[in-house]
Amino acid sequence: MSVADIAASIKDRVENGDFDKVVKFDCGDDGVVVVDNQSVGTEDQDADCVIRVSLDDLAAMVAGDLDPTAAFMQGKLQVEGDMGVAMKLGQVL
Repeated sequence: MSVADIAASIKDRVENGDFDKVVKFDCGDDGVVVVDNQSVGTEDQDADCVIRVSLDDLAAMVAGDLDPTAAFMQGKLQVEGDMGVAMKLGQVL
């Protein structure tokens, strides 16, 4: 699964939600997925919150196979910036 696949898979959920911040999932060399208010893209940009996570772990979270809180506790993702924004995004995904 690529960052474009992940962006496409969460697009409907984000567009139909009420998220009003910018969050970037940074998957290192695999690219980024940016949730910008109610749109999703793969172009890098500044964000209120950056979540560093592997592409495989991000795909597992989007699929519902990996709980974001558990991933954080296990050190599978790191949050930089506003943790509250990351928590709010979890309600949309």
